[in-house]
Amino acid sequence: MKHFKSFFMVWTGQVVSIFGSGLSWFALGIWLYQQTGSVSKFALVALCAALPQMLLSPFAGVLIDRFSRRWMMILADAGAAACTLGFAGLFLTGQMQVWQLYLLTALSAGFNAFQNPAYKAYVASAIERSQLGRANGMLQFGQGLAEVLAPALAGVLVLMIGIPGVLLIDLATFGVAVLSLMLVRIPPEVEYPRADSGLETQKTPWFEALQTGWEGLRAQRGLVNLLRYQVLFSFLWNLFAVMVVPMILGFAAPGELGLTLTLAGSGLLAGSLILSAWGGPRRRLTGLLVFELVSGVAFCLMGSRPLVWLVASGAFLAHLTLAFVSGLGEAVWQAQVPQALQGRIFSLKQAVVKAATLAAYLAAGGLADQVFDPLLHSGGILAVSLGNWFGTGSGRGIALVFFLIGLLKMVSVVAVYLSPGTHQLDEQLQEQVHFQSVH
Repeated sequence: MKHFKSFFMVWTGQVVSIFGSGLSWFALGIWLYQQTGSVSKFALVALCAALPQMLLSPFAGVLIDRFSRRWMMILADAGAAACTLGFAGLFLTGQMQVWQLYLLTALSAGFNAFQNPAYKAYVASAIERSQLGRANGMLQFGQGLAEVLAPALAGVLVLMIGIPGVLLIDLATFGVAVLSLMLVRIPPEVEYPRADSGLETQKTPWFEALQTGWEGLRAQRGLVNLLRYQVLFSFLWNLFAVMVVPMILGFAAPGELGLTLTLAGSGLLAGSLILSAWGGPRRRLTGLLVFELVSGVAFCLMGSRPLVWLVASGAFLAHLTLAFVSGLGEAVWQAQVPQALQGRIFSLKQAVVKAATLAAYLAAGGLADQVFDPLLHSGGILAVSLGNWFGTGSGRGIALVFFLIGLLKMVSVVAVYLSPGTHQLDEQLQEQVHFQSVH
């Protein structure tokens, strides 16, 4: 890999930081639920995390393309660390209140609006296009590690050192991330890829610079098709994230829920490791669609019958494919978007995807409680028909939602595959990888 040493150093710091954030957010979730006992107030935290990223991302993209990507990441990590320090201070002084949790969560999410696109743009500039699949597999590994290990470890640490102690550990992991960025030597063409692009200068009005990014995205029909698919992808996955716990608890014990969620995280971790070693198929977009087709089958399995082993198997398979779909999707964007526009286009993509996330959070409760669950309760409209297969009672309407999500995923794969520009985009990606490998 080009500039692998610098990439590995930055990646290591970010993995440590992501794991620390996983610890603190799990601990804060425990505190919030103990304080309120409200699922809706618990879900409001997710809204506070998604909304600032949606609103601030377009502004963040312009700054990422105008200034040092490394320093954008440093400032974003430092800002998020300051929010964590605020949490710790409030807990240590006994002044922590629910509204303060919402406020600091929103502030931290605002800093993430800058950090995520800057990080992905840095990876795109630092790594050869032929190796982007492996690099994104490594990024997914950090997420998978936090998903599998952080909840269990956070539960133990809360009992041993309390929530303030967990927050201080998270603060230390932010320090590791910032230190790795401060010490790493990043070549100017990676840190400032806009140089000599001829697109605009730092004095170009913000709206005009953002418009340049939007036009750069619209010019590539294949990427527009991929973005539409990823919006649907985000909406469906976040519906799943909100509904999966009540669906499983409708027929299984809490211990079986924990086992299922652990297996799901293990699937993401396994998929990330495989992608890191393999790099993915040469035809990345086609490979992405194949893995998404398998994901559709996995969702149908999770929804089809109230059997723990079947749901756990489907959850493992769905998260295994998630690593490939997410990693290959990022590799497509990183390879196809001009480096001088990556901050803006990646941020625009983030804003649109976060809008889909918000829509899923807002729709999930009503869809589950008011629409689908009553259909398969005893005496429900579908209880004597589909109930013979899906089962009846609490959570079985959500199971029907999962089955329909699986079908919709498979239909969307076919639609994207047949859309104009998709095959052209795949051919362009192959040509880019071949050209770089030759030269």
